[in-house]
Amino acid sequence: MHVTLVQVSVKPAHIQDFIAACQANHTASIQEPGNLRFDILQSVDDPTQFMLYEAYLSAADATAHKQTAHYLAWRDAVADWMAAPRRGIPYNGLFPNQESRS
Repeated sequence: MHVTLVQVSVKPAHIQDFIAACQANHTASIQEPGNLRFDILQSVDDPTQFMLYEAYLSAADATAHKQTAHYLAWRDAVADWMAAPRRGIPYNGLFPNQESRS
């Protein structure tokens, strides 16, 4: 499993815009082949801080996500709303896995 945690800091005036754009991206992303999870998290302590948890079967599936129309629309829409560049951190997902589900 290929997981990316994406840290995003949003300008306060655009929090609701960002959430709406993320909802549209989430809805389309969970329909992609190879997608296992696509969670959008907002900090309780600082509502301008978000974490996107993206889990795909493979790195190729995650790469394919970045070629989709919905991702490209999200990327372009949110670019000016960010207080700092977003930061994606890749991880190898260990559990759950197919063996642990049996």
